[in-house]
Amino acid sequence: MFIRIRSRDGLERLQVDNPNITIAQLRTLIESQLRVPVHNQTLSTNQSLLLAKTQTEMSGFSDMSNAQTLISTLGIAHGSIIYLAYEGERTIAGPKIAPAGSFGRKMTMDDLIAKQMRITRQENPHCELVSFDRDAANGFQHYVNETLAFAVKRGGFMYGTVSEEGKVEVDFIYEPPQQGTEDNLILLRDPEEERLVEAIALGLGMRKVGFIFTQTIGQTKKDYTLSNREILQAVELQGESDLKEWVTVMVKLEVNDDGGADVHFEAFQMSDLCVKLFKDGWFETEIAADAEPKLSKMKKDVVVGGKDTREVDNDFFLVVVKIFDHQGPLSSTFPVENRNNPITMRTLKNHLDRAKNFPFVKRISDFHVLLLLARFLDVNSDVPALAGCVHAQAIVPEGYQILIESMAASA
Repeated sequence: MFIRIRSRDGLERLQVDNPNITIAQLRTLIESQLRVPVHNQTLSTNQSLLLAKTQTEMSGFSDMSNAQTLISTLGIAHGSIIYLAYEGERTIAGPKIAPAGSFGRKMTMDDLIAKQMRITRQENPHCELVSFDRDAANGFQHYVNETLAFAVKRGGFMYGTVSEEGKVEVDFIYEPPQQGTEDNLILLRDPEEERLVEAIALGLGMRKVGFIFTQTIGQTKKDYTLSNREILQAVELQGESDLKEWVTVMVKLEVNDDGGADVHFEAFQMSDLCVKLFKDGWFETEIAADAEPKLSKMKKDVVVGGKDTREVDNDFFLVVVKIFDHQGPLSSTFPVENRNNPITMRTLKNHLDRAKNFPFVKRISDFHVLLLLARFLDVNSDVPALAGCVHAQAIVPEGYQILIESMAASA
């Protein structure tokens, strides 16, 4: 049966299995179920008990003071009300919580976090726009179009400047050693070569600002913007950078209105959430050969459109960036590193001879020339100094000029 207990906290129910218990046993039930210690309880069938202000006033209610009295002899039965007074504070037991999840499955902290991980689109990029040096962009697309015929993937790191407004200007592209297939691009990064690139960029007042890659003809027939492999590569490189304006640029062939093919550039940032999920290890990085390329797989459930899933459409992770072009400070006529043709001192001599009517600083104002020269200079002092001359379009010190011309003459 249930007995109602009214106290200063309101009306509560007390479960009593035996209607013939004593007042002492009743007090024990109140202690276990309502958290009021036996020694602190004053009980009465008189509601005036709740108006008592002091312990002396409470002691005047003695109708339930004999511990051995059976409650049934006081007319207490199912539904009866007993009044309870006590001093001090108590902790009221809350409702019992059943294990959460399907069919009583207990949820771990990871489960709870996953339930709150909602995949939504990021509307605005941190990068206002990306602008390409025309010669640098043309040099990259011309190679993948004319030489590789968009049959295998190609990639590179973009270098340039970032304005306070978040405008990214790309002035040269460094193409690291790599292996490209129809669906995959493996960057065989050379730390020593990248040290030289960073030293040149430092002297030029530039920095690494993004990643550029191509999609192949076979990919353009598939129903996705970026594949799951491309998302993984792009977000890894963006996460590696501390630049919030970091841009990923994709280059592909598109059929035009006349049935011909045009080279098309598209720019994106991976969303903040995409970068966070990657850094926190949510992405499945092993991709099966038969996996749907338009979907990225998660290691744990996420919420997309109100539904739990482990497969997310790649477009949720992309934030579109506007593309412009400009004429940058560097030329792009020297052969590019890490392509099929080896670059020798004869290559350097031919380049310098073609530009012999220009000031010397103008003749070496090409990133790819500077990278060749950097291999024979001190990376900590000479490389930034020579690049600094190019940046300022200042007179190249005679010592550097003699060294460079002698290198070319040795061909």
